[in-house]
Amino acid sequence: MARLGIVKEGAGETRVAATPDTVTKLLLLGYEVVVERGAGAESSFPDSQYKAAGAIVADKKKTWASEIVMKVNAPTDAEIAGMTPGTTVIGVMAPGLRPELLAALAKRGLTAIALDAVPRISRAQSMDVLSSMANLGGYRAVIESAYEFGRLFTGQVTAAGKVPPAKVLVAGAGVAGLAAIGTASSMGAIVRATDPRPEVADQVKSIGGEYVAVEVDEKMASSDGYAKATSEAYDRRAAEIYSEQARDVDIIITTALIPGRPAPKLLTESDVASMKPGSVIVDMAAGMGGNVAGSKAGKRVVTANGVVILGYTDLPGRLPQQASQLFGTNMLNLLKLVTPEKDGKLSLDFDDVVQRSVTVVQDGAVTWPPPPVQVSAAPTVAAAEPVTPTEQKTMSPLRQGLLRGLGLAAVLAICAFAPAPLPQHFLVLMLSVVVGFYVIGKVHHALHTPLMSVTNAISGIVVVGAIAQLASPNIVVQVLAAVGVLLASINIFGGFAVTRRMLKMFSKGGNS
Repeated sequence: MARLGIVKEGAGETRVAATPDTVTKLLLLGYEVVVERGAGAESSFPDSQYKAAGAIVADKKKTWASEIVMKVNAPTDAEIAGMTPGTTVIGVMAPGLRPELLAALAKRGLTAIALDAVPRISRAQSMDVLSSMANLGGYRAVIESAYEFGRLFTGQVTAAGKVPPAKVLVAGAGVAGLAAIGTASSMGAIVRATDPRPEVADQVKSIGGEYVAVEVDEKMASSDGYAKATSEAYDRRAAEIYSEQARDVDIIITTALIPGRPAPKLLTESDVASMKPGSVIVDMAAGMGGNVAGSKAGKRVVTANGVVILGYTDLPGRLPQQASQLFGTNMLNLLKLVTPEKDGKLSLDFDDVVQRSVTVVQDGAVTWPPPPVQVSAAPTVAAAEPVTPTEQKTMSPLRQGLLRGLGLAAVLAICAFAPAPLPQHFLVLMLSVVVGFYVIGKVHHALHTPLMSVTNAISGIVVVGAIAQLASPNIVVQVLAAVGVLLASINIFGGFAVTRRMLKMFSKGGNS
């Protein structure tokens, strides 16, 4: 049975790698769980809750001596030096940007698992800490901007005058961007969004945003679920759009990040200078170099023209309890994967693409980067097969005229020679066929079912004849009339019920 150590994070970090709820489930995997004293205090998880969940609350030395160390952030040089060779450390490593960290971990003979290296595939979503933290970060970015913004987000019409809604631009429609769009839209703002991946347009619209497309000749698509570096043509057109939007909107939230690279610059100094005084920018990529000129990681900056730029890097940590719960759940799901026997023994399988991707150092050997994983979110378009036009056979005018003449002659013959009242009934039948053909022919196919159901209901008028026969002295006639009333009634009520239900599907705000 291996020991899991939940260590206390450094100053400024409010999250913890496991919560009392996840500790209970870690114990079911066969591990012994040791929590450093005070590790969950910043997330409102006191030591008493960890004890009640079955964990051992111990001092720093015992916790760091565990075979598996669970952290939120990557270990510092001092923490690495204090770990025993062979220890496995799990946390957020940013392996693409910190080769020196991987080298230090390898030199110490450790195994490192990076939660932020989970591939974007369906079965790995439950372990994707970047997505869960980005979701909270996007929400919190809107809350921070609303706090700094000097007006309401939603528009109002009051006795004192009309208040226009705030205009929000979200740059990047990934997990953080979509969370920001949904939050700002629910608060009543007019929300616009840009993203190089065209496949996100429907997602933006579905949560109340307006997708602002950057139209260039090239087609942008994602092969691994993350945004890719864009071309010069795209960057030029995007820069023009950002400049146009900066002059118009009140709040800009930037979320653009490319894994393993510094954040791309989206807003220039001139763009910021063109914004109205009191406008707010939240640069969620400030920790990776920033999307906005003038933003500073972890700082609040006010420009000369009165624009507030927020470069906070701890947005998820400003919701510490929920962030810790989500982070701890991601950690738990990863440990479920690497503990298949639930025997408290961590077993890495490099044949599994998820385990191979997250393992950045193994037993002192750097294993980053992993082989690429292709998970294109863009729909593949199959080559259209050439369609050979088929020649439709049409009836000649002579033949059409001959058939019409024969039909008319037959009608006249029946009307002239048939005994009464057959001619009258026959004319009614013919007129109903003609009228029905042209009426139904003009109705959209989707409405054929409600049309036919109401027609059946109307034709149920035969119930009147059946009711008239119920008073017949003949018992056989009475029985048949009763059956006729029953069947005709089902036809009437069923027809109208089907019609009502079908038409409700086509009405705005029906069953949807």
